[in-house]
Amino acid sequence: MASEVARYWRHAGVPGVDLLRARFVTHRYNKHAHETFTFALIEAGIEEFSYGGSLLRAGPGGVALLNPDMVHDGHAGTATGWAYRVLYPDPCLVSEVAADLDWRRGTPSFPETVVYDPRSARLLRGAHVAAEHGDRLASSSLLRAALAGLLRAHGRPGDRAGVPRNPGRSPAAVGAVSDLLADSLADPPSLDDLALATGMSPFALVRAFRRETGLPPHAYVNHLRVRLARRLLDGGVAPAEVAVRAGFADQAHLTRHFKRVVGVPPRAYQRERWNEQERSRPAWQGRVSLPA
Repeated sequence: MASEVARYWRHAGVPGVDLLRARFVTHRYNKHAHETFTFALIEAGIEEFSYGGSLLRAGPGGVALLNPDMVHDGHAGTATGWAYRVLYPDPCLVSEVAADLDWRRGTPSFPETVVYDPRSARLLRGAHVAAEHGDRLASSSLLRAALAGLLRAHGRPGDRAGVPRNPGRSPAAVGAVSDLLADSLADPPSLDDLALATGMSPFALVRAFRRETGLPPHAYVNHLRVRLARRLLDGGVAPAEVAVRAGFADQAHLTRHFKRVVGVPPRAYQRERWNEQERSRPAWQGRVSLPA
């Protein structure tokens, strides 16, 4: 397999949808979670990833269906790596398509994570290729058709609006710690300080936090930092400043963690966002420059 390549960009015709096309050999994703759904089609090789307490493998033609906020990682399952196409649609969009299918209100879910379904694979690939070619009408139509097809074949209706999926599973202590960490990304409290604030022992706190979020507190901080970094990069902030504002030690620290979650370095990620913005800008509005 050739050297590693990756492109991460935003859908030109449908807000709230990101896309990735990549070929990885040695790249390894850290444990992380997306606010979006993750729908991936393996085109070559094998990817292995931890998800829901299991180590899963997806090979050629396999479609991975990951629900929002589920912690996972990813790496090559063979020495030759893997190549894949990924859609990251916002849960609101998936819920909207589910409503068009007359499903009950609530965010749908996908109980089976890796499926081998040629029709779903064709739908996903068709939507992804159309988005890559930039035809906004065709790509938006094919995207909705793909989401509807995936929901019909493998989805499950969401819980009723306003009813928590897992009542009682999120102790107040974990929620309080999450808030403390989100408010102090540049200088997070020590584990002892967090334990003192919650009245729990450090060991009990880490165990409860990992059970509820899928990550220990220190990894959760980097997870939040990468999410903040993406928002800042989307807003045009230069990567060097993003590193400071998101709480990373320096730009190299940002790049290392960002690539292990998103799949591409911060500057390449931002370049695609701005290129897409420029392609959709009417000529009379002029051009803008990418931040240094």
